[in-house]
Amino acid sequence: MDISIVVPLYNEAESLPELSAWISRVMAQKGFTYEVIFVNDGSTDNSLEVIKGLAKDDEHIRCVSFSRNYGKSPALNEGFRRTKGDVVITMDADLQDSPDEIPELYRMITEDGYDLVSGWKKKRYDPLSKTIPTKLFNATARKVSGIKNLHDFNCGLKAYRKEVVKHIEIYGDMHRYIPYLAKNAGYKKIGEKVVHHQARKYGVTKFGLDRFVNGYLDLATLWFQSKFGIKPMHLFGLLGSLMFIIGFLAIIVVLVLKCVSLCSSDYHFYVTNSVYFYLSLAAMVMGLQFFLTGFVGELITRNSPERNNYLIGEEW
Repeated sequence: MDISIVVPLYNEAESLPELSAWISRVMAQKGFTYEVIFVNDGSTDNSLEVIKGLAKDDEHIRCVSFSRNYGKSPALNEGFRRTKGDVVITMDADLQDSPDEIPELYRMITEDGYDLVSGWKKKRYDPLSKTIPTKLFNATARKVSGIKNLHDFNCGLKAYRKEVVKHIEIYGDMHRYIPYLAKNAGYKKIGEKVVHHQARKYGVTKFGLDRFVNGYLDLATLWFQSKFGIKPMHLFGLLGSLMFIIGFLAIIVVLVLKCVSLCSSDYHFYVTNSVYFYLSLAAMVMGLQFFLTGFVGELITRNSPERNNYLIGEEW
């Protein structure tokens, strides 16, 4: 099979018939063998019924339907697990991503040899309240991830080699950083394509401003995992050692001052009145805590079997 198209959705019943027809038209024109996997993320409208109706008339359509709303990352993760195509395309269901971009994305993967190609909505039809934070967010993501050539990490329109989606795990809200996840997994040939961005035709956006705050927290998590995820002791052991050294030096100062006090009749030094005494206590306790944190981190690293366990209501 040439292409698997994964479409996560939440309450997009109005746009689904038009999107399905658009995808079918593009695929027929290019003669691709393909499948479309709609991942219904616990929609409360009649999105599931619409997909069922579309599937009756189109054998290419498959569906995964969550029992409740989990979020875009779990939806993509479950869709990726079920893909069969050599190239995997992701796109949003709100008609802001154009299926006409799929043939060129497919070519960039199969002919140019990219592992991943991310869309760049260079000209956006969004308010400034959304575009300005997006620019700041992407600038930070480029700096932290080291992927300097991407302008839009969070663009829903992306293309992947099949191996990429099978070797990465998306959880929480990590869909914003799939290129970073792919890079950490060893897939470093990452490209970008300017894509057409269309104004939303139906419904309203499902993402609020809190996504920018959550996005930075997730980026910090990914940075930590990429640097110290395998060996957390490298970070916490270093911090623990620094705290221990500080505490040891403070104890030396306290001992020197006490010795001077004992040898002098004019100078009286009380250990409990010295800031160095309390500094040494705090530093040693903190150092011990950091060491224990490192050991615990080593034990639990990469051992979260329930992290991607979702209740599937229906699948066909």
